[in-house]
Amino acid sequence: MKKWLPSGYSGIRVAVFASALAVVCGSLVATAAQLSPTHRSRDKLSAAAAATVASTSNQEVLDPEDARFFLTRTGFAPDNAELAQYIGLTREQAVDRILANTRTEAVTPLPEWASEPIPTRDTRRGWSVDERHAEQRLRTQRYEQLRAWWVREMLVTPSPLTERMTLFWHNHFTSGQDKVAYPQLMAQQNRLLRRDALGRFGELLHDVAKDPAMLQYLDGAGNRKGKPNENFAREVMELFTLGEGNYTQRDVSEAARAYTGWSLDADTQAYVWRANQHDDGEKTVLGRTGPFDGDQMLDILLDQPETATFVTTRLWREFVSDTPDAAAIAPIAERFRASHDDVRVALRALFLSNAFWDEDNRGVLVKSPVEFVVGTLREFDVDYDDTAPFAAQIRTLGENLFYPPNVKGWPGGTTWINSSTLLARKQFVERLFRATEAPGKMTMQTAQPVMASNATDATRILTNQLRPVRRGGVHFDIDTWLSQYRLAPMTKPGLSAELQLQHAVLPLAPVDAIETGASANAYLQALLMDPAYQLK
Repeated sequence: MKKWLPSGYSGIRVAVFASALAVVCGSLVATAAQLSPTHRSRDKLSAAAAATVASTSNQEVLDPEDARFFLTRTGFAPDNAELAQYIGLTREQAVDRILANTRTEAVTPLPEWASEPIPTRDTRRGWSVDERHAEQRLRTQRYEQLRAWWVREMLVTPSPLTERMTLFWHNHFTSGQDKVAYPQLMAQQNRLLRRDALGRFGELLHDVAKDPAMLQYLDGAGNRKGKPNENFAREVMELFTLGEGNYTQRDVSEAARAYTGWSLDADTQAYVWRANQHDDGEKTVLGRTGPFDGDQMLDILLDQPETATFVTTRLWREFVSDTPDAAAIAPIAERFRASHDDVRVALRALFLSNAFWDEDNRGVLVKSPVEFVVGTLREFDVDYDDTAPFAAQIRTLGENLFYPPNVKGWPGGTTWINSSTLLARKQFVERLFRATEAPGKMTMQTAQPVMASNATDATRILTNQLRPVRRGGVHFDIDTWLSQYRLAPMTKPGLSAELQLQHAVLPLAPVDAIETGASANAYLQALLMDPAYQLK
């Protein structure tokens, strides 16, 4: 039988998390200092022996703890209905099932304005000062509606992995509201990222490079012969494909010339090719010389082995740990490259790796604000009216969707946690438990109007994923949730029930002591307040 907390396991987890909580959890830091993060020693295996071990371990059957870990890492914290579908499957069966159920389109329709044309130059020139200000307010409001829409999609999607990968690419190919004025363009990019999320990375790269939001965000639309703009050329090498140290400034300057001619229609903001603005002279990039255009330049980047390694390493950081293992990543990157950059192949190899399932890699990643909020709402089957307050809460926690902090995106990891964000996370849990008494008790302040244009009754019941709307906010039916453990909110759980609750919501044993004799309601709230609840 698996131990809940193997020897050395607590020290590893607490040491990883303690640095992020140093300013707010002094006692936790003191505890971490006393615990030695002892890793198990491992003998080096030959490639053949390692393959045999991996093949055998992938036939292991998932118990509830394994299934919860798998679904939380690859999506959001699951509810019991989702969990039940994976308990009893082998690791290989579970991975194949989750990959087979991915989507290329959202289940919730975008706001109606997402398909509206952008005002033409003549229209914009005719606006008065007041009309310009009103139009700016409208765009801001629509961005808030777009955030609320995406949070709704994450809450109701039958494929959490699809939304996790869409979010992953949103943070990889960053574009944002600060430079993309019209939310229609960010909605268009979001559709693109979802469509290509688990397809071929090369196709995604080519599509994103000419995406209007990207052309605006990295100034590609202003890149022309004789006046090359190097922003996109630099970021596509450093952040999208090769990574730092695998190119030179000369490569950037030459590549920028290849991307000249990619532009936007001034009226529609759609991509257009302007041959007269393209530099068709010879360029030398990464040791190759020719009259390359932008697409040929991207193909050169895709052909570099460093690109497969860079992307695979980013996926490792997203799904396995913050400390990449070059030896374990190398064979996954090679499969990825051999498949012509098929993201699904890379994910399958990653999810079936021994490292992904290793006990030492459980509970070492910090939940992002999206994962924390969406995962909590999904796991506890929370009823809600609209999702705008959740989008606002996610912003408060540091992840403002469609508005990354800079071209590098959100750094993630332990940077998600500081004195302010940890307090805000605990306040979110407190509000959740105040919402157990009656519908409408949970409230979160937001200065923006709630989503209206796509919040129809038909949308709310789409694919039976949304529960009946409760007027007035949010409700957590704690009685029903606890009943699956044969508990009522005010009853005192026994040791067995306490362990079941711990297994249900935490990736490891609680860090903080819980008051003896606490009711089931108080015990569950204490678990969600525990630092371990921030981990996955």
